[in-house]
Amino acid sequence: MGTGTEQNRNKKLINDIGIYAIGNLGSKLITFLMVPLYTYFISDVSDFGYYDLCLSVVFFFVPFVTLQLGDGAFRFLLNVGDDKARQREVLSVTYRTLASMLSLSVVIVLVASMFWHIKYVWLSFGLLCAMSVHDVVSQVARGLGDAKTYVASGILSSVGIGAFSVLFVVFFEWGVSGIFWANILSRVIAIAFIEIKVGVIKKYLSSHENAAEEGGWRLLVKILKYSLPLVYTTMYWWLINCSDRFFIAHYVGLEQNGIYSVAIRFTAILQTFGFIFYQAWQDSAFRQYNSPDRNSFFSKVLNGYIFVMVIILLLYTFGLKIIYPWLVETKYQGSIEYLYPLGISAFLYTMVYFTNIIYQCALDTRRTMVQMMVVSFMNIAMNFVMTRWLGVYGVVVTSIVTYLVLLLYRFFDMARYVKLKLQAATVVPIVIGVAGMLPFYLDTTVVQDVVFLVIAIALVYMVLPRYYRNMLLSKFHIGESASR
Repeated sequence: MGTGTEQNRNKKLINDIGIYAIGNLGSKLITFLMVPLYTYFISDVSDFGYYDLCLSVVFFFVPFVTLQLGDGAFRFLLNVGDDKARQREVLSVTYRTLASMLSLSVVIVLVASMFWHIKYVWLSFGLLCAMSVHDVVSQVARGLGDAKTYVASGILSSVGIGAFSVLFVVFFEWGVSGIFWANILSRVIAIAFIEIKVGVIKKYLSSHENAAEEGGWRLLVKILKYSLPLVYTTMYWWLINCSDRFFIAHYVGLEQNGIYSVAIRFTAILQTFGFIFYQAWQDSAFRQYNSPDRNSFFSKVLNGYIFVMVIILLLYTFGLKIIYPWLVETKYQGSIEYLYPLGISAFLYTMVYFTNIIYQCALDTRRTMVQMMVVSFMNIAMNFVMTRWLGVYGVVVTSIVTYLVLLLYRFFDMARYVKLKLQAATVVPIVIGVAGMLPFYLDTTVVQDVVFLVIAIALVYMVLPRYYRNMLLSKFHIGESASR
């Protein structure tokens, strides 16, 4: 692969990261600012803990309602390119199937509400529908090549959450109900925005040139063959990421779950950086998977990714440690003790997410199902034991062990598709990232924390391979001296 081609590949990846960073960081900044608002104006910690459980349940059911059609549509729209007729076929079966699943969901919730009284059930269902539709239509925008609309819709949704939260929670004093309404209405507005900008219904679905019924069924089967394994994979991800709330609520109490949920919301900031890279890398990986030097290219990306994520981990944890007393109301400040280990857990999570793309490139998403099933049940078993023994720290330790086991297994399993190689220098930032937990828990001054942070980042930069250092020094443009 020539140097010029390699430069173009890296420029494309970095440009994509920039586009997705604008949207995700902007949206997460607003979400970040909502944490102090919620902790100050929702005085009942237990009620906030219950809302967090409702939100976890909604996240669990989203993939079952959507059947992960958003991922399937994105992948197949990339495959068909600019062929309008084939785009119309993909979009037709996607939207029709989603409408059918939403209708079925209404019936199920209606029947369930007749037999059980569940607090916030219809607000939770409204949020489920809004999140499901937004997930699919935003991925459709990406698949049609309109990444800017995808990013803008995310920002619009987050701005809406912020504005409506202030209105409903602060001025109307609706409490947790106000958070639900803020999330629902903001996503409805984002959905309308995507339709106005992309015009899927107007441009693609209002035409009578839709695929024949038989052809539509064949395409739906192909899409579901790709997306359905992702449903089960997402379900297992939920078991790993969200079931811990139920163990805390049961064994430790709703109040502690409310405190833990605040720490988790801050941890989401670190995961956001991983998600930014995931979205940009997804586009590049799909296109470069069949290139002759994919092993070298994928390995370089992985090693550089680890260096960057460790630096973000250090900045995130020590930065929060310094400003936490001003961000969080007193009754929630006990959550600070969970920040660093949850940061390490989030770092491992982002590494595992990197590996997801390899299976998607190979169109072998089914292979992840057994892996996820095994580690999710391991996660539940460990939570059952560790939460009763260590309380909240039990779920933190469990999450770290779960992601580490899955990452190690996948690193060897993926060799059938891509042979990834870690450079010796990459061990240094990993060690520094883990060792940073010690000074984090020491009762140090702000100056001492800043000094450690500067030294740690300087060490990481010093061992940074020349390939990546030249990218930084040349403002992300690789020169001849960087190729090797």
